[in-house]
Amino acid sequence: MKRTQVMVAFLALMINGLALAQEKGTEKQSFIKDADDKFPISDALIKYNHSSEHTHSGSDGSFKFSVKSFPDTLVISHNGYDEVKWIVTNEEDKNKVFFLQHKPFQISEVEINHSSFLSAITKVDLNKFPVNSAQDLLRKVPGLFIAQHAGGGKAEQLFLRGFDADHGTDVSVNVDGMPVNIVSHAHGQGYSDLHFIIPETVNNIDFGKGAYYMDRGDFDTAGYVDFQTYDKLKNSMVKLEGGSFNSKRILGMFNIINDPNKRKNAYVAAEYNYTDGPFDVKQNFNRVNIFGKYNEWITDKDYFNIQFSTFNSSWNASGQIPERAVNEGIIGRWGSIDPTEGGSTSRTNLQMNYKHIISPSEQIDAMLWYSKYNFNLYSDFTFYLKDKDHGDEIEQKDGRNIYGAELKYTKSFSLPNSSLNWISGIGFRNDDINTLQLNHVYHRDLLLDKMADVNGTETNLHAYSGLIWKTGKWTINPALRVDHFIFNMHNLLDPEQLPSGQSSEGTRVSPKLNFSYAANDKIMWFLKTGMGFHSNDMRVVVQEKDAKTLPYSLGGDLGVRLHPFKSLIITPTIWYLYLQQEFVYVGDDAVVEPSGKSRRYGADLGIRFQPLENLYLNADINYSHARFIEEKKGEDYVPLAPVVTSTGSVNWDFLNGFSLGLQYRYLGDRPAVEDNSLRTKSYFVNDLILSYNRAKWGANLQINNLFNVKWNEAQFATETQLKNEAEPITDITYTPGIPLGIKMGVFYKF
Repeated sequence: MKRTQVMVAFLALMINGLALAQEKGTEKQSFIKDADDKFPISDALIKYNHSSEHTHSGSDGSFKFSVKSFPDTLVISHNGYDEVKWIVTNEEDKNKVFFLQHKPFQISEVEINHSSFLSAITKVDLNKFPVNSAQDLLRKVPGLFIAQHAGGGKAEQLFLRGFDADHGTDVSVNVDGMPVNIVSHAHGQGYSDLHFIIPETVNNIDFGKGAYYMDRGDFDTAGYVDFQTYDKLKNSMVKLEGGSFNSKRILGMFNIINDPNKRKNAYVAAEYNYTDGPFDVKQNFNRVNIFGKYNEWITDKDYFNIQFSTFNSSWNASGQIPERAVNEGIIGRWGSIDPTEGGSTSRTNLQMNYKHIISPSEQIDAMLWYSKYNFNLYSDFTFYLKDKDHGDEIEQKDGRNIYGAELKYTKSFSLPNSSLNWISGIGFRNDDINTLQLNHVYHRDLLLDKMADVNGTETNLHAYSGLIWKTGKWTINPALRVDHFIFNMHNLLDPEQLPSGQSSEGTRVSPKLNFSYAANDKIMWFLKTGMGFHSNDMRVVVQEKDAKTLPYSLGGDLGVRLHPFKSLIITPTIWYLYLQQEFVYVGDDAVVEPSGKSRRYGADLGIRFQPLENLYLNADINYSHARFIEEKKGEDYVPLAPVVTSTGSVNWDFLNGFSLGLQYRYLGDRPAVEDNSLRTKSYFVNDLILSYNRAKWGANLQINNLFNVKWNEAQFATETQLKNEAEPITDITYTPGIPLGIKMGVFYKF
């Protein structure tokens, strides 16, 4: 009887809830949409002149607001749009659609207490300094420093928060949410080759430092970067560029569908790059890119997107040359010890996104993606150290298919004097690795020895959930993330291995807790804390049973955002990071370099200043102190960990269309070995950009390394032996930074 009563009561509650939902659904609402594509604008600020209260638009652009007295003025604002004011004379005036017009983004519009503060900062930087290479894109991320070596075809080296993250080991890199990092890569864990993206298709950059974000997992130790591409183009465009070292670039971006009424957009972009570089051995660098994207609002509540990208590149490389070889005149600065280095690589991506708006306060986002990846690299780091006759050239091969999916649920709650957002998600990634090889070769053509040859799968399952509670001047964000990894590997060089190969598993639980306090609209304090993990190569965790599969990281940030007046934003931060273990698989030698616990701490300072509408200055200065904990003092330096880095620029718009920009980057000297007996050289390099822009066409002149300084870009401490040397020597090997070079370009929009 009691069970029947409970069921009847439950059914009554459901029917009552449905009735309330239907009654609620009949209420009239107002909507905010983009004037160009008619897409809904979420999180717009809505307030009335005669009220101190305010609200924000929901996921579908809708909002409700009670008018206490008539007439009144409705004020709608959102970053990147012109403010809209509407005089409300009666209740019926509320039920309408408001269209917001885009406008150039300025520092004065950045709200320090807004969740999109970081991406708003980079949006301003992007508007002031357009990009035309992957290096330009990465340099837009505040605090991230990069270096390029080995012919321009390899992924850039990344430096962030006291990490020489190699090609991505401790920095999560994404494009529209799709991971770029390659796990258990032939050359290095987390290898992040961003060259499949066409720079002019990037609309904005989202980033965060530290492991404090519930939706960011693998490789997010020092931080993450997510490049977000345009959903649509305002114009089709053709661009031609050429310059020093026989450099050429052709770009085309074409609108295919631009239908605001049906809310459909599609475009394609294609790019070709070629350069010989300044080296004695011509780089013969070729790259072809194609990108396409289609978006549609199927209904007012359902959004669908599909995008495709592919690239293929090949190159020759000068390699990393020993200092002594140049000092002794064995080779020139632009020469090479082994002229047969180089490689080729390709990646093809397919990605689909779907968003369903359940209600103004509730939505689901889903993403599916697939990548086909191939990589073939020839390198010679030690020359004649191991093979006195043929040399030490190696070939690294990687071929795989990658599958992934993400599902995110968001729900907003309105509470008395506060608001609450609940975000949860689940996802997976599977790398089906067909080949993973390290071979000893001679001049690319002759296979001398197979040093490593494996295949297998690596799977990452993850889930997260967190709350964002805004009450008064406080925002509190507790969250929890769980990652589980499954490694299966088959060693093709081990005849005694079981047919099923070897396997290993690991799980990491990562709690996060973040606070912010907005004292007023000019000062906001924040404290971020959280745990993450340093993922390892499957060749480590399967073969090295004593290795920690997912050593944890623990860190915190304490900082403040200052907006003392509209034209200035200052963001000083101090931070700390502990890493349980820095176990690294060295793909160049097929060996494991065990390193113990480490501690890093430091300070970041970001400055954005726009004293005049046509004058913009920015600078980021970063200091870090990195040490191993379990080593003796004086022998505890983390090799190649950056100590001081800084980037910045000045941009001046003048004479109705002209723009002049000067950029700089500085990397201080740093320890190259654990006892600090070898140090890399610091450098300070400047680039100048002069551009002229009209509505339909424009031109630009770029001068790289304006003062023609002699600088070393990628630097390492390496034991090498040259052909006529009796004993090996450990000294600095480096790739010389590019000399003074000029590049010119023109574009036409239609």
